[in-house]
Amino acid sequence: MAISGTSSTSSSSSCSSKGWILHGLAVGTAAAVAVGAHAYFYYRYRSAKFRSRVVGIIPARFASSRFEGKPLVEILGKPMIQRTWERAKMASSLDHVVVATDDDKIAECCRGFGADVVMTSVACRNGTERCNEALQKLRKKYDVVVNIQGDEPLIEPEIIDGIVKALRAAPDAVFSTAVTALNPEDAFDPNRVKCVVDNRGYAIYFSRGLIPFNKSGKVTPQFPYLLHLGIQSYDSKFLKIYTELQPTPLQLEEDLEQLKVLENGYKMKVIKVDHECHGVDVPEDIEKIEHYMRERNLD
Repeated sequence: MAISGTSSTSSSSSCSSKGWILHGLAVGTAAAVAVGAHAYFYYRYRSAKFRSRVVGIIPARFASSRFEGKPLVEILGKPMIQRTWERAKMASSLDHVVVATDDDKIAECCRGFGADVVMTSVACRNGTERCNEALQKLRKKYDVVVNIQGDEPLIEPEIIDGIVKALRAAPDAVFSTAVTALNPEDAFDPNRVKCVVDNRGYAIYFSRGLIPFNKSGKVTPQFPYLLHLGIQSYDSKFLKIYTELQPTPLQLEEDLEQLKVLENGYKMKVIKVDHECHGVDVPEDIEKIEHYMRERNLD
């Protein structure tokens, strides 16, 4: 997973991020018109109510082979899950934000700082399934679900808004996500998921390995490799379908749930954002995050 390395209060960063997002949306809208969706989807796309109600769900579990109890670890005095929730609440596109967990300790912590919590089953195999279960338990109905990774304490609200707008602008897509430039030093890190996108802004493939790969086996300095950010949104109707799909070979081999979407022929819209990223995958990453935040006076 990857997290934001910039604050939304930074005007230069925000302007840069918004510029990339607007570019991605423009490409996506043009592609949707050029390709032409089914009349039903086009009608809904033109309607003001198309994918209008949006819920942000933060899936969080205590058990983890690499970092047990990660959502509750403190970052400069606040649990990481709280920092993620606070940032998500700043997104203008979200009508509601909830935490979905199977752990009582996480639930108690979240309720303590004011978050709404939905208890989910320990049988959920990934964050997407947890989001779907939480969605079914909510009283209100939502058209779009944003899966916000609980280990992204500096998530940019503009990126959340960007992927929601991208999904609304692409009626032939059921899923949207974001990518940013890959740092060369992360090229062969399997925890940094790479992505390749077609010229209409739709995902072609995701991998833990470096893609595209070349004959030399080395990083090409001038090539614009893309790093996948953990944030993603789904059409709520598709989210129900997703959980009924059987695991696919590529998904299992790469251990990347988004590949099941592509393997089953569904389209995924991708926006590019200017975003400095730091992964929160192992305990050692917390010190790096705190150092980064102290340098920039981020609370």
